[in-house]
Amino acid sequence: METEYPLEILWRHLQDVPYFRAILRSVEACFVRRLALPEPMLDVGSGDGHFASVAFDRPVAVGLDPSPVMVREARRRLVYRLAVCADAVAMPFADRSFASVISNSVLEHIADVEGALREIARVIQPKGRFVFCVPNHRFARLLLGSRVLSSLRMRTASQWYGRFFNRISRHVHCDSPSVWRERLERVGFEVERQWDYFSARALATMEIGHAVCLPCLVTRKLTGRWILVRNRVNLLPAYWMVRRHFGEPLPDEGAYSFYVTRRT
Repeated sequence: METEYPLEILWRHLQDVPYFRAILRSVEACFVRRLALPEPMLDVGSGDGHFASVAFDRPVAVGLDPSPVMVREARRRLVYRLAVCADAVAMPFADRSFASVISNSVLEHIADVEGALREIARVIQPKGRFVFCVPNHRFARLLLGSRVLSSLRMRTASQWYGRFFNRISRHVHCDSPSVWRERLERVGFEVERQWDYFSARALATMEIGHAVCLPCLVTRKLTGRWILVRNRVNLLPAYWMVRRHFGEPLPDEGAYSFYVTRRT
């Protein structure tokens, strides 16, 4: 799949979120910007609205998230015409309310993912497009820690590390495309396109960033902002750390999968 990767997308993420999140979200924003997603659109798991504010050049109809704190922040960003606090498995919308639905790295965190998919199928219009991305079955295996331990023939430790990282990432589902296709078909979606992205090298940069960016968590708790000094000079080290991964060719084995589906 050919995709443009405007550097401005990367900078806008780096100015608001830690670099390990910025590199992944920037790539996903570039994917989304290339798609035709008609309004009214629903963003399932909209969080604080930052991703939508970068991915779209227009206000999105509705953002839905179960966290009141995140919904309040999304409302302050003015990226949604309506920001709703509700669970993805019990959406307060009428049948066929939306022409398209997006969910960016959210479904992997939902225990009742089948219930969430049924709700998305209910609220989307016939032929409506549903777009989402998730970590896949390779995620744990491609982690740097897992690969190092495996190379040392410490298989049990390697598997433990993968489970540990999934746990701290709050991943409930890291499944293959075949598993997702079955889930989607059961609720009435057909997969139009699917591709894997985010190489092992990019994943390693993100993985290490979880430790390097711990001070950002303190800043977030104290001030409500991940990044205090947002000028590009201050962010240049982070930029050079992630720039090589931004716009990299789609790998043969990626740790994440992107799906473009349509309601039948």
